[in-house]
Amino acid sequence: MHVAPVGGTAVQDYVALAEIELCGELIIAASAAREDRLSLESIDEVLRVAEERGTEGE
Repeated sequence: MHVAPVGGTAVQDYVALAEIELCGELIIAASAAREDRLSLESIDEVLRVAEERGTEGE
């Protein structure tokens, strides 16, 4: 197993932890969903994406 050096990868560690947390939230949402797949809207809600669809490219 490779362990990152102490002090040298703090920024990468925070990014990795944030990605792991988001993946975990998606897994929890998917397991609680009634449908087979999460809709794009559900994914955006879980990831707290504040994006207005339909106003892109204006």
